[in-house]
Amino acid sequence: MKRDNWPVMPDAFPFVIAGIVLAAAAYLLFGYLAALLPAFFTVFVLYFFRNPERNAQAAPGEVISPADGVVLIVEEVEEPRYLQGPAVKVSIFMNVFNVHVNRSPIQGRVEYVHYQPGKFLPAFKGHASQLNERNYVGIRSETSASTALLVVQVTGFIARRVVCWVKAGDRLEQGQRFGLIKFGSCVEVYLPRASIVSVEPGQKVRGGKTIIGRVQYG
Repeated sequence: MKRDNWPVMPDAFPFVIAGIVLAAAAYLLFGYLAALLPAFFTVFVLYFFRNPERNAQAAPGEVISPADGVVLIVEEVEEPRYLQGPAVKVSIFMNVFNVHVNRSPIQGRVEYVHYQPGKFLPAFKGHASQLNERNYVGIRSETSASTALLVVQVTGFIARRVVCWVKAGDRLEQGQRFGLIKFGSCVEVYLPRASIVSVEPGQKVRGGKTIIGRVQYG
C-alpha cells in the first residue's frame, strides 16, 4: 500500500476502527459520557499517525533528520554492525506528540536491514538503544559509494512496535518515508566519523527538514 499520499498512515486504521466500535458500544450501553474516552482515543490515534508532506531541501552532502523530536545525544562511538568502525551518533527522542514517520537522511540504496528483539525501557535512557527492541537500516549514498550511514529505530516504554517498509536493495530518495515507530520512541543516526554535525543536545528537529550534519565525500 502506497503511504505517501495518505494524510494519516494506514497503520492507524485498526486502532481507529477499534476506537469507533468501543465509542459506539459505550454510547449505546452507558450514554454519551461513557463514549468520550474511546472517542478521545480515536482522535488521538488520528493525530499520532498524521503523515505531513515534507519536501527535503538539502545541498550535496547534507544529511537531514530522519524524525521529529529533540536531540538527546551527539557523541563519537564505535559502530560494529554496518559502518564497522568509528562513527558519530546523533540520537533523537520522539515524544507521543511528534510525527512518528521516519524518513531517509540521504539519497541512496538500502544495503542492510536487521530487526533486533529487546526490552521496552524509556527511549530517553542512554542504554535503551542497546537493550530495547530496535531496527537497523544501513544506507549507502548514491553520490559517493564510499559514504554510508546507519539509521536505528528504537522502541520505548510506550512504543512497542517498530515498522520498517524497506529491504536490502531498495532505493530511497532523501526524505522518503521508510517506516515508523508506534507511540513514542527514539531514532539514532550513525554518521561517518569525519562528518560535521550541525545540531546539539536539546535542539528540536523536524524529519525531512532539519539539516543535522554534512558528510565528507571521499
